[in-house]
Amino acid sequence: MRDAVDVDHLQQTIHRSLARLLRVLELEQVDIDRFRAGNEADRFGRIFGGQVVGQALLAAARTVPDKPPHSLHAYFVQTGASDHPLDIAVERIRDGRTMATRQVAVTQGERTLLTTLVSFHDNPDTTRSGGVAPVLPGPDEMPVLQHWAATAPLEIRSEVRNWIDVPPPLDIRIGKPTFFLGGAPAAGPRSHWMRLPSDVGADPLLHRVLLAYASDYLMLDVAMQAYPEVAPQHGFQAVSLDHSLWLHRPVRFDRWHVYTQDATVLSGHRALVRGAIHDMDGNLVASTSQEVLIRPAER
Repeated sequence: MRDAVDVDHLQQTIHRSLARLLRVLELEQVDIDRFRAGNEADRFGRIFGGQVVGQALLAAARTVPDKPPHSLHAYFVQTGASDHPLDIAVERIRDGRTMATRQVAVTQGERTLLTTLVSFHDNPDTTRSGGVAPVLPGPDEMPVLQHWAATAPLEIRSEVRNWIDVPPPLDIRIGKPTFFLGGAPAAGPRSHWMRLPSDVGADPLLHRVLLAYASDYLMLDVAMQAYPEVAPQHGFQAVSLDHSLWLHRPVRFDRWHVYTQDATVLSGHRALVRGAIHDMDGNLVASTSQEVLIRPAER
């Protein structure tokens, strides 16, 4: 399938988005276990949840120099505005011989945006097992995500143009349109390829942080796509309530990964989405879960 966007120009824009993200991950230390950070360019009318998840993970890791993070459990408390800086406070809950725990709060002024617990463990490099990676066409055989924004139904095309003009700092390939980009309601798992658009060096913590950032993309969309009542697209409000991530093994996120997401539970106004991230060799590198709230828009 031929992409409906100028892929070369898009890649340049994605590289600029990555450069901006890397800058907002340069946390300024303002006190002991206290940091300040900026934000990405406005893409959704509010700060992207993956950004604050990544910043919280990075701030926590700054206080645990001898162990890598292995899990994160975050609650999205309130939305934030991208034109104001964030304050990040880390509390040292536990420092054990093999494990450590940190609690992190991300605030903006008087508003708490995110609270999270991060656990650290120096895991031995031993036998690994995990779920079987999905079989799907290779990334070069699938269109970029922005293809579906460019070919979205005319009535929403102007609304989704920001996916092209202010793209995520990721190369995302997906074989069918997401729900927000005009895809039809559908149940069951959905997979997409993703990677960073360029080499960001060998720092293992940075790769984990950037994977954590990317793990928030499209989970809300999968829940919306699975909800039988959410058709047509307009007239509903949707928000992510929390986000969990388990890192099973080291990550090299400037290489291709397959992210499979599935809305496994639909209950009233809430849905639970689970995810699995495999590398090119089929190894399960991370698992995710997220609960989302979907309800009719207030009028």
